[in-house]
Amino acid sequence: MDFFSLKITDLIDILIVGVLMYQIYKMIKGTNAFSIFIGIFIFYMFWITVRAFKMELLSSIMGQIIGVGVIALIIVFQQEIRRLLIYFGNRYFSKFGRLGGSLGGDESGYIDEIVTACENMSAGRVGALIVFTRRSNLNFIQDTGDVINAKISHRLIETIFFKNSPLHDGAMIISNGRISAARCVLPQTERNDIPASLGMRHRAAIGVSELTDAVVVVVSEQTGRITYVDKGVLYSNLSAVVLKEKLVKI
Repeated sequence: MDFFSLKITDLIDILIVGVLMYQIYKMIKGTNAFSIFIGIFIFYMFWITVRAFKMELLSSIMGQIIGVGVIALIIVFQQEIRRLLIYFGNRYFSKFGRLGGSLGGDESGYIDEIVTACENMSAGRVGALIVFTRRSNLNFIQDTGDVINAKISHRLIETIFFKNSPLHDGAMIISNGRISAARCVLPQTERNDIPASLGMRHRAAIGVSELTDAVVVVVSEQTGRITYVDKGVLYSNLSAVVLKEKLVKI
């Protein structure tokens, strides 16, 4: 009967492990790391089974492999571990340091400016990548680009993303109602289920939205389509009206 007795701490333990496993799954699903993770999980469960049946020799050998394998796993999964730590830090703990997101000042005014810029760039087939901060701190991304700290206007946005502009290659960060930085480098998603028709801008938009709670607007240079990205999900071929609705909601 002791096997079936559960304490409150046991339930909390199971819940925490379940949440951690789910977050890890979200981080690595669709990547090559997922296959490696499944293989390691199967190996570990087999080791647990061997120990339960008291197969001492096999259990000892597998235990030595797992002991050494921890260091190997840190090396193999260093990018995933880094992404996981950034994910937790930005998603859950940054909210204690910041009470607000990117909304500030005359929201309707600058949202109209952003929508107008996206509409004009879409018509002219000018590629653009615009990141809107919310609770997550994006200083680690802003530091990769050039500080702007300028008032939002559609002319400035279009000028920055003009193909001959030295700032056009990279992402623009909009925070607290201002253009805070441009030419920023975004983390690329490692998902392998992204359609080949989507370029590096879309992969970068997915990557930053997976790591943080930021939302991203992409204007395709090839098709002129406007795409809105949130939590790794793409909403493609948006009209100016729909884009404004989504920006107002955040």
